Amino acid sequence: MSATLPDFQQADLAGKRVLVRLDLNVPMKEGKVSDATRIDRSLPTVKALRAMGATVVIGAHLGRPKGQVVADLSLAPLVPELEARLGEPVALAEVETARAQEASVVLLENLRFNAGEEKNSPEFAAALAATADVYIGDAFSCAHRAHASTEGVARLLPAYAGLLMREEVSALEAAVGKGERPIAAVVGGAKVSTKLAVLEHLIERVDYLIIGGGMANTFLAAQGVAIGSSLCEPDLLDTAKAIMAKADAAGRQIVLPLDVQITPAFDAPDKASVVDVNAVPNDQMILDVGPASVVALEALLDGCKTLLWNGPLGVFEVPPFDLGTNAVAQKAAALSKAGRMTSVAGGGDTVAALKHAKALEDFSYVSTAGGAFLEWLEGKELPGVAVLQR
Repeated sequence: MSATLPDFQQADLAGKRVLVRLDLNVPMKEGKVSDATRIDRSLPTVKALRAMGATVVIGAHLGRPKGQVVADLSLAPLVPELEARLGEPVALAEVETARAQEASVVLLENLRFNAGEEKNSPEFAAALAATADVYIGDAFSCAHRAHASTEGVARLLPAYAGLLMREEVSALEAAVGKGERPIAAVVGGAKVSTKLAVLEHLIERVDYLIIGGGMANTFLAAQGVAIGSSLCEPDLLDTAKAIMAKADAAGRQIVLPLDVQITPAFDAPDKASVVDVNAVPNDQMILDVGPASVVALEALLDGCKTLLWNGPLGVFEVPPFDLGTNAVAQKAAALSKAGRMTSVAGGGDTVAALKHAKALEDFSYVSTAGGAFLEWLEGKELPGVAVLQR
């Protein structure tokens, strides 16, 4: 897909006004940016455009104001952050007055203050188009939404993909379908129901599907394993069986825990113990994989060339139930750093888990996206990507 995304660096944009849709939906604390990661990941496109002689109009959102002006969700606190990183003044402007601004970098006020943004209204898309001569989509993490600033305006102006958009799409393509084999995928999380489409899409595209978190309990139960008082979705046992049958038919391997960490209650980590997966007492719950599972997973990863990671293996926020995620993530990071594996990770919980494991920096690629990352893994078309391929 990335090969067909139009590259703005091939265009003559000197003297042009360029509207760039970025994801600047950053965490805030007491009116200030508390984590600028998304800003830092987004600015290479802006810097490249300025170097090309273009005036840049940045479109972004913050939070969920639902079409209302909410003072606490203004993008004003982002102005000093952008100015510090770009080394030049940034003007904050309403969409209607953006064209009149003389600054070389203009930040539009929170796009979601206008109800037409999330409705993808033709009127708001036209208002956005009037701010510039060219459009660049560079918010992959918002690309699963057909909003005025991610999809509508791209139909009204010459449209290109930004550097981060191309990077994200290339990395995901490299991991799903086009990756060097063997390919493994770690898919974790609490519920099968939230990752069902992901599992069904990946089963034909990876060699090993490592299922962790509460999801693994449903698969174990589907195999007739007693899982005690663990989180489970009984109504999805037949679905889990169907996925395992599909994997067998395709010659793929679903990897489940061999042993597990258990405890009598979620808030009783001090009572944790390790048992064989077939020996979980009725009054205990599974909250992580055990050491034998870790050894097996590390050995499996040793033989893989590509890894896709979405979701933790256990309740990593509560030690000692972070041991499985930590160990396997560190193994993947070490293999990636050594050049033996290409690893791609994404999703909110995933980034938090890998950061907790001190493995994040050594993964080959970490996506900025949550919902868009999942929808890509489900095989869905992302409107904000598709519109750029017209």
